[in-house]
Amino acid sequence: MTVETIPEEPGGVRDRRPAGGEAAVSPDTAAPDTAAPDTGQLRAPAWLGRRRRHPAVSLAVRLSVPLALLAAWWWGSGTGRIPPDVLTGPGAVLSALKELVSTGQLADYVLASARRAGLGVLLGCGAGLLLGAAAGLSALGEELIDPTLQMKRAVPFLALVPLFISWFGVGETFKVVLIAVAASAPMYAYTYLGVRGVDRKVVEAARGFGLRGPRLAASVVIPSALPSVLMALRISLSVSLTGLIAAEQLGATEGIGYLVTLAQQYYRNDYMVLCILIYALLGLLIDLAIRGAERLAAPWRGQVAVR
Repeated sequence: MTVETIPEEPGGVRDRRPAGGEAAVSPDTAAPDTAAPDTGQLRAPAWLGRRRRHPAVSLAVRLSVPLALLAAWWWGSGTGRIPPDVLTGPGAVLSALKELVSTGQLADYVLASARRAGLGVLLGCGAGLLLGAAAGLSALGEELIDPTLQMKRAVPFLALVPLFISWFGVGETFKVVLIAVAASAPMYAYTYLGVRGVDRKVVEAARGFGLRGPRLAASVVIPSALPSVLMALRISLSVSLTGLIAAEQLGATEGIGYLVTLAQQYYRNDYMVLCILIYALLGLLIDLAIRGAERLAAPWRGQVAVR
């Protein structure tokens, strides 16, 4: 396409039109840019925070499903749709609870189980935390620790019960060790993954300030991996209840697991259901405690929840 030059007009503007009579587009008649931002008026950005529910509403939502299950259980037992030999009704369970409370046995059994579980979780989670941090921080530590711990994690801890009985007998040492072994595997796995997920630049910056060894792990690495550690603690405490049940059914004279054994021997379905509810309540309280610790130690974690 050739372009012909038109002589300058009196204003000194040379008009350049394509040959063939096509009119050039004038800047004055060009289409306005609708995508250009309007900087004449600033608008406040959308609120990026989280709209928290009222505590009463949140509590009602959390309790809705358990209360619905309780109502269905009560209705099924009251109408006879759930036979007593299949599942004891809530009234019989309440009577069993009053019986144990009046004799003082319930408090003794719960304290005995809590003592065993607490000591076992303390030992198991402590060992899992140290081993996970060592394997995550050091290549040599990973080569020495990770293969053995992965093999141990693949073995169900209940399969170790006969071996532990031959080593420790059926006393308190056996029970605490079994719970510790059950709690150590989740703590190691999640701590190892959490430490490996720490930003390398943060670690290098901390080393630039002179942090080394245990100080680096305690001041930078473990706090950065704290969400994984708290999740590991929740899982470890849940698994420890399984170890507690298995430990207290062998050679125990007190504890919730011992009460389950008695209920099985004497065909007390109400006691068995009561023990299940006690375990469920203990698990709920443990979960609430860990959630509270997580809100205090890692408050930013709740900001990603969709409301």
